[in-house]
Amino acid sequence: MADESFKEFVLDQLSRLPEVRVKAMFGGYGFYQGDRFFGILLKGRLYLKTDVRSPPDFLPRGLAPFTYEKGKQITSLSYFEVPSEILESREKLLTWANHAVASASVRPMKPASRKQRVSRARPKK
Repeated sequence: MADESFKEFVLDQLSRLPEVRVKAMFGGYGFYQGDRFFGILLKGRLYLKTDVRSPPDFLPRGLAPFTYEKGKQITSLSYFEVPSEILESREKLLTWANHAVASASVRPMKPASRKQRVSRARPKK
């Protein structure tokens, strides 16, 4: 199984990342540091979690986001493919993985409830 040997390679590259673990999921693997889900390995590709603070290296390189199909809809997640030159460098991959862990640590803000939106829209008397 190609993903199995790739998984072992990635784990070896990330061996200095504390508490790194991998879990089988959706036909691939999920990478965690503690309880933070920061990476996806699927079909021979590694994807890392991104956010607005992530290194700007993903988009200029034309790296693809992780997507999946649900019915007829294709959904894109905030995980982007890691290029081979980063995978091959333990130091660079560790840097990118640390950014991904930090991105996974940020909790997205919950949208305001309808009641909160209405009360904010009306000026107080």
